[in-house]
Amino acid sequence: MLYLVYSRFLMKFLFLLLALCGTIAATAQTAPAPLNATLDGYEYPFPVKYLPLRLEGQALRMAYMDVPASAKANSRTVLLLHGKNFFGAYWRETVKALTAAGFRVVVPDQIGFGKSSKPDIHYSFHQLAHNTKHLLDTLGIQRAVIVGHSIGGMLATRFALMYPTATEKLVLENPIGLEDYRVGVPFQTIDQAEASERKSTEESIRKYHATYYPHGYPKAHDEWLLPLAAQTRHPDFPQVARANALTFHMIYQQPVSYEFSRITVPTLLIIGQDDRTVVGKGLVKDPKVLATLGQYPELGRRNAAQIKGAKLVPLVGVGHIPHLEATPRFLEALLAFVK
Repeated sequence: MLYLVYSRFLMKFLFLLLALCGTIAATAQTAPAPLNATLDGYEYPFPVKYLPLRLEGQALRMAYMDVPASAKANSRTVLLLHGKNFFGAYWRETVKALTAAGFRVVVPDQIGFGKSSKPDIHYSFHQLAHNTKHLLDTLGIQRAVIVGHSIGGMLATRFALMYPTATEKLVLENPIGLEDYRVGVPFQTIDQAEASERKSTEESIRKYHATYYPHGYPKAHDEWLLPLAAQTRHPDFPQVARANALTFHMIYQQPVSYEFSRITVPTLLIIGQDDRTVVGKGLVKDPKVLATLGQYPELGRRNAAQIKGAKLVPLVGVGHIPHLEATPRFLEALLAFVK
């Protein structure tokens, strides 16, 4: 009798233990270990190197990947510039396609993002463009095709305006900054922006990233979301939140939308037509005002018309990140242009 009771108790204990292990395993899958401000311990798809910089009296490091051609090299380089809520690793499939086509590909994490330093400095697109040009000079690259997604599109535009002779071609993939956000988005102080950033959780980040996919959030996107969520659980997160707030103000206060007519290099705009991204969208309380913002089909046409000789490729049924959501169509348009 005692043996039977003991056996039943042991079976229940083992069942509970297995259930607990399963719960822990499931939690580990959705909640990776906390990551610090520079994503140490998180592996990028290609080797990461660092460019030392000194800005405003601070010794900093700019992370980058420099990937050689995997097929016969064509002696040309493509520079890929990431978006605000991302880091260089999300260009993985684009890098593979470009290197297979003979290109050398350089993918920096801008200061304030990814594996690069997160200093408390005055952020400007001019300074980021200057840092990027210094990186190309250090690598011995005189000219490159400049490709920018989201905030990277604003930076790519500034780079092309500052360094036209170093810009072979310009590609803007659903860039933010096609409009002046100051017109419709209320101002908030850096302290207010930082306070909001400090409240970020995996849930809030997921809710925001879901807006990039108007036809449903793909589970595969977790690959690029979870590292950002892991940072919110690390003691370094206030440093990340501060950098996020400062770069938000850079976007808000430094528009490029009035300067597209000054671009002189061959330019391609790849625009997901269902994108409705607006920087500071949550601050806009008037629905009528919000309805006038983030209209990417119109913004793409209007700004392409301002750039002499620009080509516009509209991608129907695609949101803010064509190179992830519609990779084959994005690569087809990109490769046709850069080749």
